[in-house]
Amino acid sequence: MEGGKIPKVHMKQEGETLYPTWSMKGGNLVQKLANLLIFQKLCPRTSHNLIRKSWHPFVPEEEGHMIKIEDLFDPNIGTHKKPQLVIIEGAAGIGKSTLARQVRRAWKEGLLYRDRFQHVFFFTCRELAQCKQLSLAEFIAKGQEVPTAPIRQILSQPEKLLFILDGIDEPAWDLEEQNPELCLHWSQTQPVHTLLGSLLGKSILPEASFLLTARTTALQKVIPSLEEPCWVEVLGFSEFERKNYFYKYFVKEKDAIIAFMVVDSNPVLLTLCEVPWVCWLVCSCLKKKKEQDGVFSLTSQTTTALCLKYLSLTVPDELMGTQLRALCSLAAEGIWKRRTLFSESDLCKQGLAEDAIATFLETGVLQKQPSSPSYSFAHLCLQEFFAAMSYILEIKQRHGIMEIDRIMETLVERFGRQNLFEAPTVSFLFGLLSKEGLKEMKKFFSYRLRKLKLLKLLRHILGKSQPHQPPCLGLLRCLYENQEIELLTHVMHDLQGTIVSGPNDIACTVSQTNVKHLVMQTDMDLMVVTFCIQFCCHVRSLQLNMGRQQGYALTAPRMVLYRWTPISDASWKILFYNLKFNRNLEELDLSGNPLSYSAIQSLCKALRFPGCHLKTLWLVECGLTFGYCSYLASVLSAHSCLTELYLQKNDLSDSGVRMLCEGLRNPACNLSILRLDQASLSDQVIAELRSLEAKNPKLFISIIRKPHVMGPTMNMDKEVGDSPAILKQQRQQSGAEHMEPLGTEDEFWGPTGPVTAEMVDKERKLYRVQLPMAGSYHCPSTGLHFVVTKAVTIEIEFCAWSQFLDKTPLHQSHMVAGPLFDIKAEQGAVTEVYLPHFVSLQEGVVDSSMFRIAHFQEYGMVLETPARVKQHYAVLENPSFSPMGVLLRMIPAVRHFIPITSITLIYYHLYLEDVTFHLYLVPNDCSIRKAIDEEEMKFQFVRINKPPPVDALYLGSRYIVSSSKLVEIIPEELELCYRSPGESQLFSEIDVGHMDSVIKLQIKDKRNMNLKWETLLKPRDLRPAPLRIAPAPEDAPPSLHFMDQHREQLVARVTSVDSLLDKLHGLVLSEDSYEVVRAETTNQNKMRKLFSFSRSWSWVCKDQFYQALKETHPHLVKDILEKLGGGLC
Repeated sequence: MEGGKIPKVHMKQEGETLYPTWSMKGGNLVQKLANLLIFQKLCPRTSHNLIRKSWHPFVPEEEGHMIKIEDLFDPNIGTHKKPQLVIIEGAAGIGKSTLARQVRRAWKEGLLYRDRFQHVFFFTCRELAQCKQLSLAEFIAKGQEVPTAPIRQILSQPEKLLFILDGIDEPAWDLEEQNPELCLHWSQTQPVHTLLGSLLGKSILPEASFLLTARTTALQKVIPSLEEPCWVEVLGFSEFERKNYFYKYFVKEKDAIIAFMVVDSNPVLLTLCEVPWVCWLVCSCLKKKKEQDGVFSLTSQTTTALCLKYLSLTVPDELMGTQLRALCSLAAEGIWKRRTLFSESDLCKQGLAEDAIATFLETGVLQKQPSSPSYSFAHLCLQEFFAAMSYILEIKQRHGIMEIDRIMETLVERFGRQNLFEAPTVSFLFGLLSKEGLKEMKKFFSYRLRKLKLLKLLRHILGKSQPHQPPCLGLLRCLYENQEIELLTHVMHDLQGTIVSGPNDIACTVSQTNVKHLVMQTDMDLMVVTFCIQFCCHVRSLQLNMGRQQGYALTAPRMVLYRWTPISDASWKILFYNLKFNRNLEELDLSGNPLSYSAIQSLCKALRFPGCHLKTLWLVECGLTFGYCSYLASVLSAHSCLTELYLQKNDLSDSGVRMLCEGLRNPACNLSILRLDQASLSDQVIAELRSLEAKNPKLFISIIRKPHVMGPTMNMDKEVGDSPAILKQQRQQSGAEHMEPLGTEDEFWGPTGPVTAEMVDKERKLYRVQLPMAGSYHCPSTGLHFVVTKAVTIEIEFCAWSQFLDKTPLHQSHMVAGPLFDIKAEQGAVTEVYLPHFVSLQEGVVDSSMFRIAHFQEYGMVLETPARVKQHYAVLENPSFSPMGVLLRMIPAVRHFIPITSITLIYYHLYLEDVTFHLYLVPNDCSIRKAIDEEEMKFQFVRINKPPPVDALYLGSRYIVSSSKLVEIIPEELELCYRSPGESQLFSEIDVGHMDSVIKLQIKDKRNMNLKWETLLKPRDLRPAPLRIAPAPEDAPPSLHFMDQHREQLVARVTSVDSLLDKLHGLVLSEDSYEVVRAETTNQNKMRKLFSFSRSWSWVCKDQFYQALKETHPHLVKDILEKLGGGLC
């Protein structure tokens, strides 16, 4: 976690290992161990479904969720049983061994699993394989650093034993068949693989627990013996941990800063550093480069290129040639025989001289084992790289094609045909058989391989391994390492068979036959896929969906990328970096994925790149605000190819849309379709858009008045698939304004449009809504969402957590994560309810399995696990109702590290000439917002709508409020905290005085002064206040609003009622109310009908009526005010 202590990294010196040594002193468990991304799979795998499918014909099921190290032995979600077996899998070098060592060390320090395991034994299987035979007692002794108890005492409680087997796939043993049905005595010796097979097969110590690590592709040989394991995949470093690694690798902080700047400016290098061992490789190359040339520089784009660079920087020239060739032979023999440990005689047998061995040890290529007189490569991936080099040398020395056939047979026998392209050795082989790879190898071994022969060899490899099949993800990784355009174009052409184009690609309807679904979990996979699809001319639409949200009706054959893990700024950076080189891609849909400022910057930079031919961009519901619009406007002004831009369900405000207008006015702008929501736009801005549209006959601007809200699994409006020509034709024929009714704050949107919730009891905050038919209904202001089977009446009361939670011990172990509602509905009528929460899932910090729904009932409180948890809501299926809300289970010490979505609320006084603002920073909880609104209204303060912070913030963190002008801010520091709606909320008072120009407000993180939020306050944001009757005596009834006090005169004297109604339409009048008033036959009847609606208006609504009246009947207002004389204030 970002706030935690970072593991200390020891440099590779005097025989130390290259991997980090994790410091366990001080701090709490989460701070020490939250350095690797861990993904728990939902479904147990079997030998039949072990091989991960690359391509899916339909939308794939979600595969799991992120967890922490302390959750490894938690009960399985499906069975609710605590697993006896945990399998940690993952790609080569991703950090599996590191995680296994962390478990052992944390247990040893008393920080982890002490209540479950009394003894933990750790084995490195590569060392264990050196033993021929062992008894159970000898085996247990090997797993202990220091003997802790007699063997009889240890075996007396087998349920308290944990065996950690690191690298179960590395030795050349077959555990599947080693499961004799007999009970062995602990003193009896037997072959090691037989002993392990008996343990894993539960022939002996069946109650014991196991934690295994293995590469993803090597697990099928142990699968048949295993029942109900917990499957966990390590996904490498988060973006934050990549940076931390640099700060711990380099001794001088200045060097760390400069080195990481080099990597951060190169999206490819930053992505490669997701893999811990590659991160070490990058740091090592940068360090050597600085020592030799005095500057940090690195341009390598693949892991193979990094290994070659590392070799050229660390190995002296005198060892190139014969000695390096001998090292490669040693590596290849080890890969073939599944050996990673070598004796001194093994090294000498290959022809390695003593001085060469000493140099390879000094440079870190080899390392000596501390527990035995054996040697190994610094990392298994490094051994596989040298083995691949050995194969290249054999191809050159012998007859090329014949030798390739022999090597391929060897590799298929070693890794299996299905897993061949997942093996790092094969990936390195492709990388070395590139032009750049062979160019570097020539420096080491002085030989050449002609390009024609090179391509022939590569195509031969592909033909022998996976003929007539679309490329799998492993093969795409190999192609990425190779980066030869001719080969990429040849292989990616195979995707044509799975994507069917229509006769007219632009207008054809997309069906499942021309959509490819691909699941990725890491930035590396994202980089590889988006790089390779540049060379597939048939994929012209790309869609990125987080979770299972359905996309929109894109028109071209497309690829849909799914990712169940968080998408960080680093993910966006590499996606958009590859996007700018893709000349085939025409449509990109990122809808539903929250985008940060950094992500939008990267996207717009790619769109301005001359090689980017993207025409249609979907950014619906991406959390965009006015600050993003300057970047989007720069794209519109930059001769980009963009012709269609979809921005619905984003709070762009007047300021943002005006920026877009500047881009639209630029002669270089090619945009023909722009879609927006009207929700936060003024009449002036809408008029400006209409003026632009009128001046440009090629431009179509659709402004949707209602928020286009729908259930998280529903499809978007079909009209978005219409072509620009059809839309323009419809506009010319109808002359319509393309507007839809604007809803009010307390409306539920459903199949028939908006349904208004009525206030039943203002004091209790009790509402009632009558849903007219079966369907899905969503209330944007509260975040509540109901799926109902029939017409039903639902009552909703806002409650305070303090009334319920403080009476339970849960406030110590659970955190409030959303509003509390008391919902009442007919039993069985509601099949799903979506309860809002404000915990941010985008940061990858919070595990969705920690969410609970609290039900407060007469006999006590019940905690229920939601069926699904997504960003912004948790879902209950077939719910029973009582006071209920979302809680998050957590360790109290990490409360301050929970990222949340927040809102800023700004209020000003309606009637004071000297302007004073109240600024709140609170969690995005509708009950808190309503409570603040009501409290401010008591003092005649009204809210100005401004966009919320884009990035997640942290409870307990402190933020600095500042202004672009000299104003008084008290206090300048705000703490983001959760307070129940009934409590007083923290705010800053900003005294501006006379406001005659724009003021910029900013909120920055106090710790590092990073900008978290900013907005512009303009004089026109302050609505002119209507004049009021002077204050009456205290015992007098409350003063009436202007419109109520002068009702009779207004009914009799307002002559242009329709123009007044036009001003109020969309502000205080819905479409239905507007039509009802207009239907009256006389002006007086129209005004009476209008006043009948005003009974439910707030003071603010009546202010809007007054302002509209001043604009349409200024002389009438002036006459009324003059007759009041000095009785006004």
